[in-house]
Amino acid sequence: MSDSTKDNQTEAARQEELLQKYDAESNTRKLTGIAAKVVFFGLLAFSLFQLYTGAFGQYTAYIQRTVHLGFALTLIFLLFPASKKKGNKRKVAWYDYILILLSIIVCGYWPVYYDTLVQQIGGIDQVQVIIGGLAILLVLEATRRAVGMPITIIAILFLAYALIGPDMPGALAHRGLTLEQLIDSMFFTTEGILGTPLQVSSTYIFLFLLFGAFLVQTGVGNYFNDLAIALAGRRTGGPAKVAIFSSALNGTISGSSVANTVTTGSYTIPMMKKLGYRPNFAGAVEAASSTGGQIMPPIMGAAAFLMIEFAGVGYWEIAKAATIPAILYFSGIWIMTHLEAKRVGLHGLPKEQIPSKKSVLKKIHLLLPIIAIVLLLFQGFSIERTALLGILITVIVSLFRADTRITPSKFVLALTSGARTALGVAAATACAGIIVGVVTKTGLGLKLGNSLVDVAGSLASSPEAQLLLTLFFTMIASIILGMGSPTTANYIITSTIALPAILALNDQLEVAIPVLAGHMFVFYFGIVADITPPVALAAFAATGISGGEPIRTGGNASKLAIAAFIIPYMFVLQPQLLMIDTHFWEIIWILFTAISGMIAIGAGLIGFWYRKLHWTLRIVSVVVGLFLIYPEGNTDLFGLAAFIVMIVMQLVWKKGNQTGKKEQVNG
Repeated sequence: MSDSTKDNQTEAARQEELLQKYDAESNTRKLTGIAAKVVFFGLLAFSLFQLYTGAFGQYTAYIQRTVHLGFALTLIFLLFPASKKKGNKRKVAWYDYILILLSIIVCGYWPVYYDTLVQQIGGIDQVQVIIGGLAILLVLEATRRAVGMPITIIAILFLAYALIGPDMPGALAHRGLTLEQLIDSMFFTTEGILGTPLQVSSTYIFLFLLFGAFLVQTGVGNYFNDLAIALAGRRTGGPAKVAIFSSALNGTISGSSVANTVTTGSYTIPMMKKLGYRPNFAGAVEAASSTGGQIMPPIMGAAAFLMIEFAGVGYWEIAKAATIPAILYFSGIWIMTHLEAKRVGLHGLPKEQIPSKKSVLKKIHLLLPIIAIVLLLFQGFSIERTALLGILITVIVSLFRADTRITPSKFVLALTSGARTALGVAAATACAGIIVGVVTKTGLGLKLGNSLVDVAGSLASSPEAQLLLTLFFTMIASIILGMGSPTTANYIITSTIALPAILALNDQLEVAIPVLAGHMFVFYFGIVADITPPVALAAFAATGISGGEPIRTGGNASKLAIAAFIIPYMFVLQPQLLMIDTHFWEIIWILFTAISGMIAIGAGLIGFWYRKLHWTLRIVSVVVGLFLIYPEGNTDLFGLAAFIVMIVMQLVWKKGNQTGKKEQVNG
């Protein structure tokens, strides 16, 4: 065996170890024999079912969603062990066969007794109580295994709240539900497990995950890396910019911040360290960039498809609204890595490590499916039809070159890997449906929202101050609720629990906050939970490669991603940042001033511009940046004037410093 082969196997083993440690969705069994074949054909059947219903029309809501859930539960209990002990990963435990049988019975109940159930009037009978109760327990256990404990615990707490409502204190009290009523709403209506989140998973999300799986089989991930190195490798601090660029591209087709961190970070982090970046900073660059992939248009992970239903707007509107914030997010990281490289004196990669333009251009066709997706959405194609056409275009485009071709074996691999990726999403959306169902039945979201508004009102002296405090409390709630949860789950949780606080303010404000702005606010802060200490799963995964300290890496990642902590406030206060009620030239001006603002903020946080900044100048720089980012005429003009003054001061100092050095040399 050659040394390069050994190195590749070692690297693959390390990636797998990190994914299993920090990404619950990757902690699967390594089955062999009959069990492996059952899993293979199960995953294949799952994808074929979704492709068939996507192409020829879905079944009625209850049947489509229960069949989707049945596939997911059965495969999760086959693939995901009850614990992480190594002994549990070689074979399927005996009790998992019982859970698999129960999953088939429970999810098969709806298709078999569909006519009876839809005509049933009144409550459910004892058999249905047992079926529905088992469904809740199976979903909770599958979610714990495939997604993790945070969302599972939240769902259990919400179920308890639904049952003990009359005993709750103050405004949290409600009439309460009997066990029978709770089970009925959770599994025999579309307000619980079979609600909107699972509906989106069983239609839009699965097909786009499948599209991503087909893209991967063309080698688009490696192409993104080569493209990033070709475009950014020679620049100051090149490897860090390669990490930003490749992670943004990979992240837009990836559904996991942690998975993106591990896969792209396996080569970008060592490159950054070799160039001279500190381990904590190198890991932070990768974690922040990979996390930002979830907000990167046009695909934005899976949560954007949920936002269509939750916010009631079209996909194109969501992608358009996310564009400027995403540009500012990655601009902020790019600017700070550049300034850090200048501060430390780092350069780009040597020419011999840069792929030739000719080799990169040979595979430019791999970008065509992503471009096609954007154009199809812009033309108003349905999301299901767009995803199906995207898969077809990917297969056709792959045939242009032998090394990108999707062969029959790769075609089947794409079907199975896409279905495997969808398992965690299906479990998370089913479990999130429990949370949404309880909120709907008890009115908890509105109560929590009003409570946050009341607390903010008691501390504020004006409506503007109350708005800012409410946004701050909502930010904290969104970050806490998002910790340890995948993108889809944390968006559902934050939009259900935290969002009502923002929308509750609309009755008190002169100008209402757009619904989409509120959804984007909680979406952003749920996402950045992946890099916010103390949990910071993406940052922790990055330290497994960088060898840095997890908390310090998370702190650096939060600093690099500062745009994600600032921009949401800005677009709630001024929705023009989301391209709402604005025009082309205003968008150009907003981009110009906002990116200038990110330069000033980046310089202030790094402590370097053209030279090392005194702490007073660092504070001034951050304040000037905030003025520039806020899209309002007076703040823009003041910020721009101050920004120009600061640049002139920097250039004068730089020229004077260079003149002084020449005089010393001549002397």
